[in-house]
Amino acid sequence: MIAPERTLLALLAAGRSQRFGDTDKLAADFLGRPLALHVVTTLESVPFMRRVAIVSGTSLDFTAHGYGVIDNPAPERGLSGSVRLAVEAARQAGAAAMLIALADMPRVTAAHIFRLLEPADAAHAVVASSDGVRPCPPALFAAGQFGALAHAEGDEGGRALIRAGFHVVTSPDELIDIDTPEDLAALRARFRPRAG
Repeated sequence: MIAPERTLLALLAAGRSQRFGDTDKLAADFLGRPLALHVVTTLESVPFMRRVAIVSGTSLDFTAHGYGVIDNPAPERGLSGSVRLAVEAARQAGAAAMLIALADMPRVTAAHIFRLLEPADAAHAVVASSDGVRPCPPALFAAGQFGALAHAEGDEGGRALIRAGFHVVTSPDELIDIDTPEDLAALRARFRPRAG
């Protein structure tokens, strides 16, 4: 196991959100809180060595939640640009591993993150989430993979490594990501509080 205390958390929050329209997707309300702050709050209980948010154009203040903020000046170049910035932060921190989480995945749990850390037992480990069919973030990359991640291009951003890595299956509900207003409306409908 790679301990969380030796792991940098990289929260990717710099997508262009073109399918969401002109509003700040990450600041959109879900259950009375901005969408992106759900994963932020959930992961507060995981003792990462450092937390960074890779951002572009969001109004949310991640520094207020203990994150170093790194601006991605060219989000139009794809996910890999954010991943490269995260790798640089992990290298500077001397991290043994980096956990990549997405700010538009509000249902991720801390318990699942610990399950990703558990099987990471080598310098080149890659451990990704899966719904039983498709591997995806959150994903853990040991330091031996930082070079490969730093050379990813476009929207690939580590997908090939994730596909080839070890997969930890969890509920599909936990891996919901929000790309469109319709996705958010469906999520609100499924998880709205019940009237007492």
